[in-house]
Amino acid sequence: MTSREQILQQVRSALRRSEGQTPPEPPPVRLHVPEMTLESRIASMTTRLEALAGVVHRVKSPQAAGAWIAETLAGRRAIASNAAFLRDCGITQIPGVRSGITDREELRQLCATADVGISSADYALADTGTLVLLSSLEARMISLLPPIHFAILPATRLLTGLDELFTLVPNPSQLTRSVVLITGPSRTADIEQILVRGVHGPGLLTAVLVG
Repeated sequence: MTSREQILQQVRSALRRSEGQTPPEPPPVRLHVPEMTLESRIASMTTRLEALAGVVHRVKSPQAAGAWIAETLAGRRAIASNAAFLRDCGITQIPGVRSGITDREELRQLCATADVGISSADYALADTGTLVLLSSLEARMISLLPPIHFAILPATRLLTGLDELFTLVPNPSQLTRSVVLITGPSRTADIEQILVRGVHGPGLLTAVLVG
């Protein structure tokens, strides 16, 4: 018996199966979506994200979101994704904000030199403070390369957690090649267990909830 056969035999023995036996059907998926009001979701999102040194900012309307972004940028260079919601907010028309870039190399260069990256988000998760991007290459670059990331999304897109996300989007691979989950600013403690932010991505993250 080879080493491989011996290992497989040990696995079969642990599972109480014999060689060639058909494995049983997997158990049904168990998803639990708790009942939470929108205000409770926002409070949870705020608590979780602030614990990770992120920020949640609330505005009443898309126009208010655009005005807040314009005031906060204060002349800094920004690159915005091509998301329709950002256009609805008027963000792509703000002076100093570049958007509508389709060439990959041009987009990379702009993201590498921009002060701020502005994206939308498809969903957010209240239980962990996570942003969910059913991502295009453009959205990934904008959310990962600039040192500051603003994510603008309707408050109605705030879900309770992953179970609710997979209830709404059971097969993400049918919609996109990748799903990006962003939980707080970039941080690492690889070197001497000292926490450093902004090493592998933005050091500042603000989620702007609209409505």
